[in-house]
Amino acid sequence: MTEFPELTDLTAVQLLDGYRGGEFGPVAATRAALARAEEIQPEVNAFVRLTAGEALEQAAASEERWRRGEPRGLLDGVPVTVKDILLLRGAPTLKGSLTVDPAGRWDEDAPSVARLREHGAVFLGKTTTPEFGWKGVTDSPLSGVTRNPHDPTRTAGGSSGGAAAAVALGAGPLALGTDGGGSVRIPASFCGVFALKPTYGRVPLYPASAFGTLAHVGPMTRDAADAALLMDVIGGADSRDWSALPPSAGSFSAGLAGGVRGLRVAYSPTLGGQVAVRPEVAAAVRRAVERLAGLGAYVEEADPDFVDPVEAFHALWFAGAARVTQHLGPGQRARLDPGLREICASGARLSALDYLAAVDVRMDLGRRMGRFHDTYDLLVTPTMPGTAFEAGAEVPKGSGLRRWTGWTPFTYPFNMTQQPAASVPVGRDADGLPIGLQLVAARHRDALVLRAAHALYEAGVAAGPATGTGVTPGGS
Repeated sequence: MTEFPELTDLTAVQLLDGYRGGEFGPVAATRAALARAEEIQPEVNAFVRLTAGEALEQAAASEERWRRGEPRGLLDGVPVTVKDILLLRGAPTLKGSLTVDPAGRWDEDAPSVARLREHGAVFLGKTTTPEFGWKGVTDSPLSGVTRNPHDPTRTAGGSSGGAAAAVALGAGPLALGTDGGGSVRIPASFCGVFALKPTYGRVPLYPASAFGTLAHVGPMTRDAADAALLMDVIGGADSRDWSALPPSAGSFSAGLAGGVRGLRVAYSPTLGGQVAVRPEVAAAVRRAVERLAGLGAYVEEADPDFVDPVEAFHALWFAGAARVTQHLGPGQRARLDPGLREICASGARLSALDYLAAVDVRMDLGRRMGRFHDTYDLLVTPTMPGTAFEAGAEVPKGSGLRRWTGWTPFTYPFNMTQQPAASVPVGRDADGLPIGLQLVAARHRDALVLRAAHALYEAGVAAGPATGTGVTPGGS
């Protein structure tokens, strides 16, 4: 039984309010989050490892700082999780792969992790990922299948599936994920949590991703206010990332209250007929869009001017996969996820001219979206065409699709353009599975995406993860 069950339902903002008011402390919150993580792990498999001893030491130090009235930073004592793609000092970063040696030197934090440590966050552990984050579901040769918190027979999505499941089930209110083609937004949509893929470079990344400037670090949280708070921390400067943007001029949290009145919103339900969307998803997203109009936004149905760039994305993505595995010998390659081996072989066959042709498509797509945002402040789409499908499969059974990109057409285009994009939970289907709405803005307008998402939470259109999911704690 969870020692402090009510604490696992609180947002980071609410936990901090409780610390400030002396209602409870970081040790209680950390114990509750760790207990919840241990309960859900057998059924959901959200974690590669829990770092309970270190977390409780960090929580005790934080509690002493709060007792003295000297909290270290914006997140002192708040439990967080880190996707096992990002470096966490003292813990192996295995990236879902049997080819990474756990005995390596793990003495460095990724930039986002370093900023969290500076602000006193408590690290619960590392969350699951597919091998090297290569696909839109979370299963790997290293850690097996991560399951959906609302129905364990379904996928949590990916590649930040463990992070999404942990947040949804109360194993820490804040999570760091990565997104190269939808990897925070896909699982956020499937698990019913909030996620933001920031503008590329807004959150520094080190080591650089083999997937290049497709790869973003972003927050996965219980609501938009928590994501804004997390962005205020992880957007701090880090000289190790040569492509990082300067720190944001203002606080993301302070910018949440502006609402959506007067914003020009384009609603594209199918990207101009290019995507088949399930009726329940379409209806939930349309209701949320109508609420935006009711809140004072100027909404019209309009589609961005591009055709599906999937082949160009594949060239960029498969080449990155080939690069990340280039050093492996035949014996190690035999241990890779079979799907990853396939795309690596495809990527290795690409020429430099093939790659540059994909870059040309990407640049044209960016130009088109830049012009689109001359007219519209925000683009709204479904995050996903459907809801979570069976666990352990790369594509839905019977879909006829070959790769995960076949069912994620709303997400990867905006990695190619580097735009900020968020997934907001806006309902459930008849099976109780979450539905996500995607908000997209022009590059550097992350604050606008967070503001619009916060307005949906304030209006009751979006909601935090519901208690009473499909998971039985401690089940099998």
